[in-house]
Amino acid sequence: MRSGVAARRRLDDILLEPEAIMTVHATIEAKLTQAFAPVSLAVIDESEQHHGHGGWREGGETHFRVKLVSAVFAGKSRVDRHRLINQVLDAELKGRVHALAIEARAPGE
Repeated sequence: MRSGVAARRRLDDILLEPEAIMTVHATIEAKLTQAFAPVSLAVIDESEQHHGHGGWREGGETHFRVKLVSAVFAGKSRVDRHRLINQVLDAELKGRVHALAIEARAPGE
């Protein structure tokens, strides 16, 4: 009986973890905000535009566009900017997110 109670407590802990209850959209927004302290950030779910295409799933949250302006990108190439964002969103890209379009700029660009 004790092991059942312990397992239930662990399940409750998992369900109450922020990533477990946040939408993919909210998780992307939170991670990018924390990593890049953006001047501006737009996370757009474009999943419905890909209905029936590869990677699309019922419920959406599979195809995103990110528009991000951050001082972190100053002096970095487009490829380096994309790599930084992909590193931050690694878990999402390995999970539910099928496609991510990135527009990353430094302030003033």
